[in-house]
Amino acid sequence: MTQSESKDHFVLVHTAGTLAEAMVIRTVLQSEGIESPGSVTTDPFPLREVPEGSHGVEIYAPASQAREAEQAIQAHLRAGAKETREDK
Repeated sequence: MTQSESKDHFVLVHTAGTLAEAMVIRTVLQSEGIESPGSVTTDPFPLREVPEGSHGVEIYAPASQAREAEQAIQAHLRAGAKETREDK
């Protein structure tokens, strides 16, 4: 990692509706080699839903990889929507 990469700041790339969705999206980003910091919880079962009326769970990625992160997230969401349509 170069010095400029280590100083890269994180930007918001997506807002997930639930904590479970956020965890899946972060896994998708990690599989693409994109760092996405998650919550710092130590709960072994962190699948509680976001409280009613909240704004969702924010997903961040390095600014230098934001475009790639957004593309990976959109591809994941499209694949999920396609599976849902095919299940009907």
